[in-house]
Amino acid sequence: MLKNLQNIKPLVAILRGVQASAVLSVAELLVKEGFDAIEVPLNSPDPLDAISLLAGEYGETCLIGAGTVLTQNQVQLVYDAGGQLIVSPNTNPAVIRATKQLNMESLPGCASPTEAFSALAAGADGLKFFPAGALSLDMFKSLSAVLPAATLTFAVGGVDEKNMQRFHDVGITGFGLGSSLFTPDKSMAEIQRNARASVHAFNALTTVN
Repeated sequence: MLKNLQNIKPLVAILRGVQASAVLSVAELLVKEGFDAIEVPLNSPDPLDAISLLAGEYGETCLIGAGTVLTQNQVQLVYDAGGQLIVSPNTNPAVIRATKQLNMESLPGCASPTEAFSALAAGADGLKFFPAGALSLDMFKSLSAVLPAATLTFAVGGVDEKNMQRFHDVGITGFGLGSSLFTPDKSMAEIQRNARASVHAFNALTTVN
């Protein structure tokens, strides 16, 4: 079964700045530690090449896609490269609709109730609250109370294994992990340690009532 936002562990590895030549080695470590969703931001070096490599190797077992997607044309380019996930820092209904027309998963960014409901109305499969570290936990709690019950919500930006619990406690269901997990200057051993710690922290959350 192809992966989607409903059937993955809701931890998205954000590989900003990854080189296409290194992406499979990094992905191998992430998958080994329990990640099954990987995002390559489009402002990385040769992002479409990296996405194509990931899709070829992991497209049937992981949800592979792009971040920092701002235009409908970029959606098409990611689709052509084999990606199935479109992540944006903003809510652009045209980008969301283009994503769904290609049967891809849509995870747009939002920072307010208006943006959240606009994204869902356009067909978003989940909501990326960004930058999460700069947003109020009270806002997350209040918004979680009025969103449709099955809404998938991801905290992205300023998230690491140490603060997942705080977001989880106010209704956040998933996380996008960037520099706390991967930067191009991190060693493979460090990336693997970070991945293991992140998955361990997330799995601990699932036991909290």
